[in-house]
This record gives sequence, structure tokens and C-alpha cells, in this order.
Amino acid sequence: MIAPDLLIRDEEVSIPAGEVTLAATLAVPADPQGLVIFAHGSGSSRSSPRNRFVAATLNHDGLATLLLDMLTEQEATQRANVFDIDLLARRLMAASDWAEKQPELAGLQLGYFGASTGAGAALAAAGREPSRVHAVVSRGGRPDLAGPALAQVKAPVLLIVGGHDEAILGLNRLALQRLDGVSQLSVIRGATHLFEEPGALEEVARQATHFFSKHLARESTPRQRIAGTQGF
Repeated sequence: MIAPDLLIRDEEVSIPAGEVTLAATLAVPADPQGLVIFAHGSGSSRSSPRNRFVAATLNHDGLATLLLDMLTEQEATQRANVFDIDLLARRLMAASDWAEKQPELAGLQLGYFGASTGAGAALAAAGREPSRVHAVVSRGGRPDLAGPALAQVKAPVLLIVGGHDEAILGLNRLALQRLDGVSQLSVIRGATHLFEEPGALEEVARQATHFFSKHLARESTPRQRIAGTQGF
């Protein structure tokens, strides 16, 4: 965890998104090297302990994070909204608009971290705004839910899946073939969908931090596609 005094901004914020206002948690370290917006999965929120753990690791490495509730409390009670990828992608884009207006975040390169259905929304948003999003990481995600937008994603993408999460692993392997640019599938051996096994979530955080630190640097540019599976 990053020490509180190393963050120049650490607070709950409200983000306008059309007719609603979304709740989010913003953490900005001194001299941030990039911004990562978190897109939570079905049944989760900005309070997700797994995503908060990953966010704290990113903060410690100098990356700002925004953990976003993409639905209001009332909207979250309607199951259909959780799988409305178009709606969730638009909410991510609204959060990106908001971030660009914050003095501490202006000019930072943007990345998305998506879990479960949130990964589909993150990739859909990245496909719609290819010049804006510079990196996407999916944790146990459903990239297939991004649909045709997958082919429009130009940002480097890292798909992290547990080796024992067989159904999701299959979907990620198929999605990898539809991604352009720099794309990589990383399989964490012995891990299940929630990465609850000892050391599994730490490995997710380590890989995500390395990936974002590399691709959100101002001088980084995508060079090649990495098609394959890497085990850890």
C-alpha cells in the first residue's frame, strides 16, 4: 500500500455522465506517470477489495487511479444494466472526459483496467476512441462482450486469466485473435476466476503495473502484436 502522505489527492469524487452522477474514488500520487480508470465487473463496485489492491499497487508505482461505479445504486438493481456494454462504455468515456479537466490529471496518458463484464466495456470504449486510450488490462474478463469494437482497439491489451478459469480462458483466447496491435494473453497457473489463491492477485497486480508503466509512458508506441499465451 502507498503511504497516504505520498498521494497529492485521495478522495471520493462525483462524475457527471449524461442524466446521472457516478461515484468514484480518485488517487493521485505525486508526479503521476499516467492514469488508469477501473471498470468493475457484474455485482461489484469501486469498493471491490481486489481492484482496490491492484489500484494501490499502481499508485505505489506512480500511476493515478480512478475506481468508478459505472452504474448508480438504482441502476445496479436491474440485472440487464450490468450487461449493457454500450451503456457501460459510454460511462467510461464520460469519466475520461471528466479526468481530462482535472488539473492533476491533464495531459496524462490513459489506460483502462477491466474485470469481468467491465473488461468488455473497457475494450468497447477503447475501440470507439482508439487515439485516446493507450493501454487496457483485463482481469478474468469478458473481452468477447466488446463485440465488433474489438477489431477497432489499437491500444496494447493484456488479458490476464486464471489457469483454472477454463470457460473464461476459452473466451479470452478467441478474443485475442480479434485484437489488433500489441495484444497478449497471460495465464496465471493454479488461479481461479477471483484469483483468491495465495499469490495470485499479487501476480495480477505485478503484471498490470508493469504493463501500464510501460505503455502509458509518453514515449511508448505500439510496435508489434504478441499473439500467444504466457504462463506465470
